Amino acid sequence: MSAQPRRHLPRAEDFLLWPPTIQPYGYRIVDQLFAHRVIRRGEARPLPRAREIAPDYLADGAPRDVAEFMDRNFIAGLLVLKDGAIVLERYGLGLQEHDRWSTMSTIKSMTAMLVGAAIRDGAIASTDDDVTRYLPEMRGSAYDGVTLRHVLTMSSGLRWNEDYTDRNSDVNRYSKSMADRVPGGVLKLMASLPRANPPGTTFLYNSGDTFLLGAALTRAIGMPLADYMSAKIWRPAGMECDGFYTLESEGGQEIGGSRAGMALRDFGRFAQFVLDDGVIAGTRVLPEGWVDAVAAPAFVVPEPQPGVTHYGFSWWLRDGCMSALGFAGQRIDVFRSEKLAIVTLAAFPQAPHAAGGDAKQRAEVVDFTQAVRRIYA
Repeated sequence: MSAQPRRHLPRAEDFLLWPPTIQPYGYRIVDQLFAHRVIRRGEARPLPRAREIAPDYLADGAPRDVAEFMDRNFIAGLLVLKDGAIVLERYGLGLQEHDRWSTMSTIKSMTAMLVGAAIRDGAIASTDDDVTRYLPEMRGSAYDGVTLRHVLTMSSGLRWNEDYTDRNSDVNRYSKSMADRVPGGVLKLMASLPRANPPGTTFLYNSGDTFLLGAALTRAIGMPLADYMSAKIWRPAGMECDGFYTLESEGGQEIGGSRAGMALRDFGRFAQFVLDDGVIAGTRVLPEGWVDAVAAPAFVVPEPQPGVTHYGFSWWLRDGCMSALGFAGQRIDVFRSEKLAIVTLAAFPQAPHAAGGDAKQRAEVVDFTQAVRRIYA
């Protein structure tokens, strides 16, 4: 056979270990690397635009503007919404307006909102329901006695290692199962884990917990998560582009807690949905009080990250701010009392390729968001 042109793609199983040269490319093509299911849009509704802002802040002893913020912190997308209107929108690292950038773990926070929709629909009775009520195949595992509330708050009590740099960690075994598209592979992995603490007593960040949450939600609603997201939020909110959930295998279960994909402005529309208390065009999608419940602190974060001190229902919390956070710099900050939302999409270099990790970039993003808030103080 003669030599033919062939496209080279990054190794999917190395998703959490890519070097900075691959990250901006790979994060735009996640649907080409993993099995996925489309979140269908309906008729798009443009977001209104208002007077552009020009925040500035101090970093390393010098004033910095928006351009420097993006260059210093490997920012691919930046969106600020105030009172429902765009006041700042920027693209970098080759990201285009209709590219779908990886959500990373910000999708955990979005999946948690779908739990509220399922409660309003009567598909789920309560967050105090046992996970095994919806996933009977997990009976006899360490998930016995674990409730939806426990997996929402990362307090299942299971032993879990979320070390992205260790190829043998639980999170990398979870990631490899998805890259290999093994049917039932993630559930089998989760069922094999031992218990470390009584459920509900200890916070431990665990991406597998949110996989279980998404799987339980799928069983409760009787349809794929992508279809439910489309029906409840994507189509009614007038999202501009189709989104997608990645799947554990071809045609299989959506990954409720990582590496979905959506366009920058659609991240913003989801943030606006939260600011609007789960109401779209006058129609209530989430139960009254659900956003308040999501934003109620459940645990103090043991090692506070920049801009967060507590954890609620799959949202990080601090000083009136709800944050959806994701690997390598993905962030949705929702300031409900100020009717303000800030979305930052990034490709922070990661260990082992960056000495010291990405703490400096995460802190600088918080400084930038505080500069935006000061404009409206």
